[in-house]
Amino acid sequence: MEILKVVKIGGNIIDDEAALAQFLTDFAKLKGPKVLIHGGGKLATKMANSMQVEVKMIDGRRITDAETLDIITMVYAGKINKNIVAQLQANSCNSIGFTGADGNIIVSEKRPVKTIDYGFVGDIKQVNTAVLEVLLKNDITPVCCAITHNNNGQLFNTNADTVASELAIALAKSYEVALYYCFEKDGVLLDVENPNSVIEHINTSSFASLKADGVITDGMLPKLDNCFHAISNQVHKVCLGKPKMLFNQDSKYTTIQA
Repeated sequence: MEILKVVKIGGNIIDDEAALAQFLTDFAKLKGPKVLIHGGGKLATKMANSMQVEVKMIDGRRITDAETLDIITMVYAGKINKNIVAQLQANSCNSIGFTGADGNIIVSEKRPVKTIDYGFVGDIKQVNTAVLEVLLKNDITPVCCAITHNNNGQLFNTNADTVASELAIALAKSYEVALYYCFEKDGVLLDVENPNSVIEHINTSSFASLKADGVITDGMLPKLDNCFHAISNQVHKVCLGKPKMLFNQDSKYTTIQA
């Protein structure tokens, strides 16, 4: 079975023009089929501020009202996605940009209201890979942003890490999938103050211990939950670290193990 690389890039890369350009130059050179997933970084917040639309956050999560959804759609599916596609084309990597609505690839439903109403935020219910597989077989790289839909005309803001995990799981039926979460650190750190304290391997047991000890907290928790969800659902390999892990296997990074 052919190896497919599913790569998610974090906002820290998107927010840095030079870092994004370098990443895309390198990503374009990756051999074999590949899929790129991205969120929106800080650009949506900057756009909202410039349009005098209030940015509402609760526990680090964005509340997506109708005005905010419009901005996120413009920024994620428009400016960022098409900029990435254009730069990949400049590097001879033929690519097409997607939301979850395009090709009906990701169907979501509105996140249920419990204590907080997150607004137009979608939880993924179905992934359809037929269109993506046609592109991949023709050496075209899908570039997916973190917007999904509900099959009734409504778009949703959706967590990009979850999009990457669910796409990887769905594609694992046809490929041997390696899932990479690229961000600004060399991997998951034992000590957030020490960039050299990379935990090179985390399994289910050690993950539980690291959570109990308070080593893994905040934003890293849902990211790792997505990693373990993927590795327990036929995704062959899951790694976290700086983008260099894609190109230099000698670099330090974190590998997730069942």
